[in-house]
Amino acid sequence: MGLKYSDAGVNIDAGNQFVKMIKKDVEETFSPAVLKGIGGFAALYAPNLSGYKEPVLVSGTDGVGTKLKIAFMLDKHDTVGIDLVAMCVNDILTIGARPLFFLDYLAVARLETEKASAIVSGIARGCKEAGCALIGGETAEMPGFYQPGEYDLAGFAVGIVDREKMITGDGIEAGDKIIGLASSGLHSNGYSLARKVFLEKEKLDLYEPLGKGGEPLGEILLSPTRIYVRTILKLMEEFDIKGLAHITGGGLLENVPRILPEGLTARIEKDSWPVAGVFRELQRLGGIAEEEMYRTFNMGVGMVVIVRKEEAEGILEVARALGEEAYLIGEIIQGDAGIIIE
Repeated sequence: MGLKYSDAGVNIDAGNQFVKMIKKDVEETFSPAVLKGIGGFAALYAPNLSGYKEPVLVSGTDGVGTKLKIAFMLDKHDTVGIDLVAMCVNDILTIGARPLFFLDYLAVARLETEKASAIVSGIARGCKEAGCALIGGETAEMPGFYQPGEYDLAGFAVGIVDREKMITGDGIEAGDKIIGLASSGLHSNGYSLARKVFLEKEKLDLYEPLGKGGEPLGEILLSPTRIYVRTILKLMEEFDIKGLAHITGGGLLENVPRILPEGLTARIEKDSWPVAGVFRELQRLGGIAEEEMYRTFNMGVGMVVIVRKEEAEGILEVARALGEEAYLIGEIIQGDAGIIIE
């Protein structure tokens, strides 16, 4: 008998079984626009364009980063898929795009069907929350490339927006107000530094509470990234949103200035929203400078919304009614500093 593919570490039968296991979760995300599901060479999506004058497709791609290391350590894999979806759909949302469909890429050392199906179950949950279809993906079994038991994830989102309704930031002007929508924790950024502080420097136990009476550290670190799609799309129906910034890598310091016209600065009042204990503990235990904290982590603000002064209170009221923790955190002023946090 000659060698088989399985002798090299790739199990085709397990791959086929995995596709069967995830079929129900995936199909639950489908809309009538999905013409063909998983199992073929490509996925088909027929969007309804009747409500658009000049439809523009908006795409984004991202991963989960070293947050996956926490999932490996806890052997908990049903939430990182939510992170994957959130990181992509929150990005395309900043243009005002409604997510249409999502694709994922899962690379493993060896396909463990139960673990992989838990991952995809999380992706499907994220897609349902974002209102988009999980129409395709790729699972790559790569023995010798990844450490046993580890994997990597990448995601790809496509959305749509009418050109005249695109949120570009061009209309932002001095006097506009800055609203912050609360994050659910670290989201999916800064985990290399967080692991260095909590696990390498302090050698904390992921199963032990962080601080007195707090949740276990592992649960805090695996808390899924918040998805803002339904809230922002609802706000867009009622208000004139001038700018949106998804606070990911680079924190407030780098992400907010990206959407501002030249000659304008965002002035942020740092005590205008509550900062979760995980950020305070990170800073204290790591001796991290404040500027570094605001450059690395979201510090409790996952999405920034810039609006006219007259609409600020209305947006706060509606956002809170939709379940968001929303705060007036600053205003736009003249200047070339980009952002000032004081």
